[in-house]
Amino acid sequence: MSDKSLNFIEHIIEEDLANGLEASKLRFRFPPEPNGYLHIGHTKAIGISFGLGEKYNAPVNLRFDDTNPAKEEQEYVDAIKKDVAWLGYQWENELYSSDYFQQLYDWAVLLIKQGKAYVDSQSSEAMAEQKGTPTQPGVDGPYRNRSVEENLELFERMKAGEFNEGDHILRAKIDMQHPNMLMRDPIMYRILKKAHHRTGNDWCIYPMYDWTHGESDYIEQISHSLCSLEFKPHRELYDWFKEQVYEYSKNTYPMLPKQREFARLNLSYTIMSKRKLLKLVEDGIVNGWDDPRMPTISGLRRRGYTPESIRNFIERVGVAKRENVIDVSLLEFCVRDHLNKTAPRVMAVLDPLKVVITNYPDDKVEWLEAENNPEDEQAGSREVPFSKEIYIEKADFKEEAGSKFFRLKLGGEVRLKNAYIIQANEVVKDANGHITEVHCTYDTDTSKKVKGTLHWVSIKHAVEAEVREYDRLFMDEAPDSHQDKDFMEFLNPNSLNITKAFVEPSLKEAKVGDRFQFQRLGYFNVDNDSTSNALVFNKTVGLRDTWEKQKPQEKPQQQNKPKPQQQRKAINVIQQLGKKYTNYPEDKQAKVKAEILELANEVSYDELEPLFGTAVKKVGTRIAAMLTLKVLLANGLEKNDAINEFIEKALEDKNALLVEEAKAL
Repeated sequence: MSDKSLNFIEHIIEEDLANGLEASKLRFRFPPEPNGYLHIGHTKAIGISFGLGEKYNAPVNLRFDDTNPAKEEQEYVDAIKKDVAWLGYQWENELYSSDYFQQLYDWAVLLIKQGKAYVDSQSSEAMAEQKGTPTQPGVDGPYRNRSVEENLELFERMKAGEFNEGDHILRAKIDMQHPNMLMRDPIMYRILKKAHHRTGNDWCIYPMYDWTHGESDYIEQISHSLCSLEFKPHRELYDWFKEQVYEYSKNTYPMLPKQREFARLNLSYTIMSKRKLLKLVEDGIVNGWDDPRMPTISGLRRRGYTPESIRNFIERVGVAKRENVIDVSLLEFCVRDHLNKTAPRVMAVLDPLKVVITNYPDDKVEWLEAENNPEDEQAGSREVPFSKEIYIEKADFKEEAGSKFFRLKLGGEVRLKNAYIIQANEVVKDANGHITEVHCTYDTDTSKKVKGTLHWVSIKHAVEAEVREYDRLFMDEAPDSHQDKDFMEFLNPNSLNITKAFVEPSLKEAKVGDRFQFQRLGYFNVDNDSTSNALVFNKTVGLRDTWEKQKPQEKPQQQNKPKPQQQRKAINVIQQLGKKYTNYPEDKQAKVKAEILELANEVSYDELEPLFGTAVKKVGTRIAAMLTLKVLLANGLEKNDAINEFIEKALEDKNALLVEEAKAL
């Protein structure tokens, strides 16, 4: 058993085991409806059930609750199996509620014989009127007291296909005055003359979800049936149904399952409704269920997310009893964190500016060694070509710039990553005054101290690629929470930006799904559309959270409160945030980290360097300084002796968080 504190579901299981439940009887399930693709919200339910299976060495069934042939397809079954397996989970049995149609029918006949179910022949409008409201009891319908014989005959004829859809339904006979409206004679069967993806045309009556779901758990002898909070009111009906069938089958199925509910996963800036996601697909807003902007598991996979990062995210979110909204930046932090450790570093230029190195020989080409991943000692190195003409990012050059600009400016020097130091001497402009070339000279003395380091690619060797830069699909934190507005009104018009980029020649061999860090730009992976002749990359996530700045503007009610942080220098705010950093829980740490990384863009090296001397016991401040340094280095700051000494000292520290951040540098 892990030392980690137990969540409330684990407490329930431990209590059951202490009260005599045999550990060998533990059995769990993940029961998706095959009416759409799985999304990030489902990963919590998957993680909870399969996580318990791993923890208690208990079997977990993958069961498809396929009771509605009108909306279910084999395509969805295949996609769900692929997604669960990709996340790294193994199920014991692949099962379908449709496997139990005959058993459910037989039980329904027994309920009719006992006077606990009846055929109702009213219109749905009439039934709705009789049902009452949460504060007003329902009334009995005219067919509630049909004879057992008449009910059996009608139900048999329903099964035989003698009636049209809507003519009759089978209802459980419970209590029309029950305070819980779900207990007011719920529907058990309806007529649906549609072919089923597994049973074909064998049936034209189909069991309702509430009747099927609990009985499927019972047949499979699931010990703990775990579901999200919206099913809490259904628990009473779940228990009623299983208690009825227990009387018929207790010798065959001795154990009654126990339903318990947890808070579902809600994510900011994200839609979790399968119906609304289907609308995005059908209206052509996105290019299918696996569009990298979609919160589906297949969309996240295509975008470059890793199974490890998603599982880490679910673990950090934890298991709660109350609904809450998780900031999507935590999910982005988790993939950034994993890719930082595993993705090879390469050079790519997304917005090219030509640089001519005037004192470099015209036909000379050098192959220079470049480290693949400083986080992974086993990653090795590769060779990148260097020549007289290279591309750098347009944003990395200014004719004139202030002291906080660590990149290239006229008269200034920068280091080219894995190569030489260059100095900008002059520019060439077109008729409109736009800079088309920068002419530089290079220096072979690479030991010189310069503040900036830039990525680049040799023009002669560059490989052209399409880059798809994705942003959040919605501009609003809760796009489907506005009663007076449709969620489609909050679509981000700039959620996809396609550019032509130039990448280093080592990427010619990249395969679909391969993930890379484009140095100083973010994490990218090779898209499914990519071919050996036409590379296509998706941007998975940037090197830091660029949405953090926008948040205060989205909450106008806070504008009246003076924020002391706004009057203070960024470096002072960072120090303050660092003080309690090591005391925070993981999710709060992730938020504070994102805030520090954003503020770091406003800090100069001269402001940061004094923090290198922070006392050893002030670990949080040293972590904050390390995070700030990370941003400055990403923005082009060159390492010097003071920086190297600060990093080396941190690597020897006892605090694992500080060591981890230092290793990243």
